[in-house]
Amino acid sequence: FYDPLPITCLPGSFAQSLMVFNYDNLYFGFIRFYATDGEETSYCDLGIDWAEPVELSSFVSTVIRNDVVLNWTTSSETNNARFEIEKTSVINGQSNSWIKTGTVEGFGNSTVPRSYQFTDRGLNSGIYNYRLKQVDLNGHFEYFNLNNEVSIGTPVKFNLSQNYPNPFNPVTQIDFEIPKDGNVNISVYDNSGKLVSTITNGFKISGYYTSYFDASNLSSGVYFYRLESQNFSQVKKMTLIK
Repeated sequence: FYDPLPITCLPGSFAQSLMVFNYDNLYFGFIRFYATDGEETSYCDLGIDWAEPVELSSFVSTVIRNDVVLNWTTSSETNNARFEIEKTSVINGQSNSWIKTGTVEGFGNSTVPRSYQFTDRGLNSGIYNYRLKQVDLNGHFEYFNLNNEVSIGTPVKFNLSQNYPNPFNPVTQIDFEIPKDGNVNISVYDNSGKLVSTITNGFKISGYYTSYFDASNLSSGVYFYRLESQNFSQVKKMTLIK
């Protein structure tokens, strides 16, 4: 509700009327309050906006390793500016404060179903809640909550993924999984077995990790990278092309 005319109504008997308008299917109106003391008449306007800017037909989540993919669909949209994605972590059954984690632009006005997607990447193991803050063009907003909690689990085994892209030049991504806390070493060797780089070396808690290898100072060729941790070792091959 809002008061577009900040007029102080005089004491006396009140009457009211409701005026309703329709501009491009945006329904709104106002109640006008009249007051009189017998000699003067004044009025106040109380605005009303009861349009439902967005009808959400679905809102679901999918977990891929330590990424959360959110998908939602609207059956209709009116005046829809954007969706702001908010999340909170749950610790010992208690939710922390909501934080904004991303924004997806809306379609504005639509009478046909529209689909949206947002991916929240690189989460630590734990439990999370998500909600959408739908904001329309005049700044009004409403919330849509995901019905289920999202759980990012702990890996069940060590794993070293194939680097991406491969071949690469000069930077590539290496994902790995650690099922329990401990020291982790990932090193790179050339085709003769010589150590040329150490990507990571130190203590890590269990979880999913991503590292980046920059081979700007190396020559084109075949290289090997090895993960070592707690009696576990795994080697994969990558190709640098400049």
